[in-house]
Amino acid sequence: MEFLDIAVEAAKKGGAILDRYFETSLSREVKADKSFVTKADTEAEAAIIAEIKKSFPDHGILGEESGEEKSSSPFTWIIDPLDGTGNFVNGIPLFSVSIAVLKSSVPVAAVVYNPSSDSLYAGAKGKGVLWNGKRVRVSDGDTEHAMISFGPGKGEKERLNRLISSAELFVKSKRYLGACALELAYVARGGTEGFICLGLNKWDYAAGVLLVEEAGGKITDVEGNPWVFGSRDYFIASNGKIHDALLKLIKKAA
Repeated sequence: MEFLDIAVEAAKKGGAILDRYFETSLSREVKADKSFVTKADTEAEAAIIAEIKKSFPDHGILGEESGEEKSSSPFTWIIDPLDGTGNFVNGIPLFSVSIAVLKSSVPVAAVVYNPSSDSLYAGAKGKGVLWNGKRVRVSDGDTEHAMISFGPGKGEKERLNRLISSAELFVKSKRYLGACALELAYVARGGTEGFICLGLNKWDYAAGVLLVEEAGGKITDVEGNPWVFGSRDYFIASNGKIHDALLKLIKKAA
């Protein structure tokens, strides 16, 4: 798919900028929502958009830093130039470029790229997922072996604490990594078994949810109902096998 080729190229260009700034003395600003933004974020996003515009000048853009550029095209690119900024500014190599292509509000192509480890996840609707060129699928791990992680939005730290304290009643282990796009990619490649999203932004998860679905995973809302992209920013993504356990965990932490 041409979209995917361009998304990969754009992600690598953005990633090269992040890599250049990583573990350097980089000033950071605090945005209105109390999240960080750095020169790396803004430069990477500009490079990503420039690469996309070379091939698709009429497509819409939604970038975390630059905002929304609407168009009459059915296609919109959702960009997070640096997912995991908190990790990045503290020298923790868990961050990524995340790019998704939507057609009529439905994700059809996705790339998540961690330049620190040179790990690239790419998927397209109906085409499966590749991790560094190798086809991958979700794991078949059950609750006795499952590792899960959490992505809390603003105002969800109390529920996060309840989830963390109760998690090992339902699964083997839990993590809070602060890198939503990568965490969904880990589920897609079978590295972890589940991820619970509580109120994050579309640019955080747009690419990752397509990767999970294309790798054979399952996504529902936190009540277990079918989840449609853009409907709510609360969902559970899993390998399917532990999904019921995660629904029980959510209910216990309510």
